[in-house]
Amino acid sequence: MNDKFMLIQVFVVLFLCINLLLITTFFTKEVFYTTMRYVLFAVTLMSDCLLLFLTNILLLLTYYRYTIQMWLCLIMYIISSLYMFVTPVTLTAMTLERYVAICLPLRHAELCSPRSTLHGILIIHSLSSLPCIVFLSIFFASASYGSDTQGRTCSVEIFIIHRWQGHLRSAINQFYFLIMCITIVFSYVKIMRVAKAASGEDKKSTWRGLRTVGLHALQLLLCLIQLWCPFIESAVLQINLMLFIKVRYFNYITFILAPRCLSPLIYGLRDEMFFQALKKLPLCGLRKKH
Repeated sequence: MNDKFMLIQVFVVLFLCINLLLITTFFTKEVFYTTMRYVLFAVTLMSDCLLLFLTNILLLLTYYRYTIQMWLCLIMYIISSLYMFVTPVTLTAMTLERYVAICLPLRHAELCSPRSTLHGILIIHSLSSLPCIVFLSIFFASASYGSDTQGRTCSVEIFIIHRWQGHLRSAINQFYFLIMCITIVFSYVKIMRVAKAASGEDKKSTWRGLRTVGLHALQLLLCLIQLWCPFIESAVLQINLMLFIKVRYFNYITFILAPRCLSPLIYGLRDEMFFQALKKLPLCGLRKKH
């Protein structure tokens, strides 16, 4: 696993550097942090950075078989579990913002104001925290006294005492999967109808918005499949441990790392205003100086 382990470290460092560069760009112009779609984009970048950092720490602890106390593992699990959901829920909110902008343009300024954006971020984090709250409430009701001081290798499996807890966790994930898929499909169909009816410049702008929603759908699909990963991994674990390790490695690369590299593509490079601001950063302006 040495080569695969090092490959993950390279990917994580690369994605963190790109995301931090984009976050820096976000704070260079007032229009970015007063416009809902850019604020939500920044939320996904920060969520991705935190999730990549924490999951990589957990990977390092597992790889070197380093044990930590349960209370510290619990804190890391809460944060990683929260931000595992924040990105797909935020992507769903970004899709709804595009739906409002294209299908309800007269209400866009009202529904996507800075105040509404703040409320939206609070709602996103509230919805994202519910699965973790339910899961941990059941764990604390089932765990024995003093288990929080025990030293263990930190992974989500240590919080699953009974098999039905794993089934409940998978059921909650699948419920979120269903709701977000319905939202994406509804928005895409509505925007497609407007795109077909539009003409001239409106048609060009609408189709651009449709492509953006399509990329969101692809990114969201990868993020949502990760919600199925615990269900698949728990089934594989009953069959073979080495197969479980390989499946978990594949899931981590495909459904955690890969979706995080699509955010820079969707808004970092495709969005003209953001791309122009990105080029003005000192790092990207070296070429012009020479």
